[in-house]
Amino acid sequence: MKSFFLQSTTLLGFLVGWQILIKTAAISPLVLPGPLDVLHAVLHHHRELINETAVTAYEAILGFLGSAIIAYMIAIIFVHVRLLEQAMMPYAIGLKSIPLIALAPLIVMWCGEGVFSKIVMSALVSFWPILVGAVQGLRAIKPDALALMSSLGADKWQVLTKLRVPSSTGYTFAALKIASSLSVVGAVIAELVGSTRGIGHLINVNSYYLHTDLVFAGVAFISAVALALYGGLSVLEGKFRFWHERSID
Repeated sequence: MKSFFLQSTTLLGFLVGWQILIKTAAISPLVLPGPLDVLHAVLHHHRELINETAVTAYEAILGFLGSAIIAYMIAIIFVHVRLLEQAMMPYAIGLKSIPLIALAPLIVMWCGEGVFSKIVMSALVSFWPILVGAVQGLRAIKPDALALMSSLGADKWQVLTKLRVPSSTGYTFAALKIASSLSVVGAVIAELVGSTRGIGHLINVNSYYLHTDLVFAGVAFISAVALALYGGLSVLEGKFRFWHERSID
């Protein structure tokens, strides 16, 4: 409760300071709209904002889930086959090093301007942190625990499901929370390059017509989606850890 109050107060102070700056510096709303201008845009275009945000959120969530499943499966393979990791990890690093704005036009060209290209872009952007976090987590096991399971005759599947996966929770959820925000970024970037729906499309159109207040409103809405994904994963992490600790006890 104290944390929520502190965060709310900080946000309120930021918005008040922003509005005062706009008024005192006489900045044109075409350049930088104030919070009240953005609120006015939200009230008058709330249906459009909600619809376009829903499209981007759908793309980001599907891309995130797809990359999470694929990255975790590859991480399991890497942990058990080190030779394969040594052969493929440099290419994963190379994929991460490519600038997003350079990759997006190719994805849109190959996959079209529909939803699929945004899902692919979202998955590619969020893939790397999940892979790295999962690999580190699956390897972060205590040698004594591994030796105990080996002495009890546990096979690789039992070691994986009863030791490696539970032990990787902290690393994996940390990576998932980072990737959840990146998945939204990936979807929006792909929409900015080429789309007919989504927040990226809304930003493109309204920036062209200098509707800066609506552009800011779109940014605020999609930021709320990223925060919601991060918060949902934080809640899920707490429940999973509680369940894991209870099962150990």
